Amino acid sequence: MADTPDTNTDNGTWIDLCSLSELPETGGHFVNCDNRRLAVFRGGDKGDEVRVTDDTCPHAGGSLSAGYVSDGCVICPWHGWPFEIDTGKCPDSPTVQIQTYPARVVNGQIQSRIE
Repeated sequence: MADTPDTNTDNGTWIDLCSLSELPETGGHFVNCDNRRLAVFRGGDKGDEVRVTDDTCPHAGGSLSAGYVSDGCVICPWHGWPFEIDTGKCPDSPTVQIQTYPARVVNGQIQSRIE
């Protein structure tokens, strides 16, 4: 993701979550933002692309930030449930999904819009 200026949009304000340097190469990083549990991951082919999802797995409440990304899915560490990192959909159970949020990197800081 390219660095872009911090601006308000019709969809909300971009909020700093953490620095890119806090993200492990594999796995996630937990962030508590406005009483919302979020998981931040590296995503895509470039090391500076990031994805933000809800942190709690809807299956049994596992922390997705303690999981990892494989084949475009966040894998829950408790029971291995996958969730597509871009859409939040569970390929194994189409009625189950997690919330995903827009994300970007600005001056080394990961930002997201949390409505």
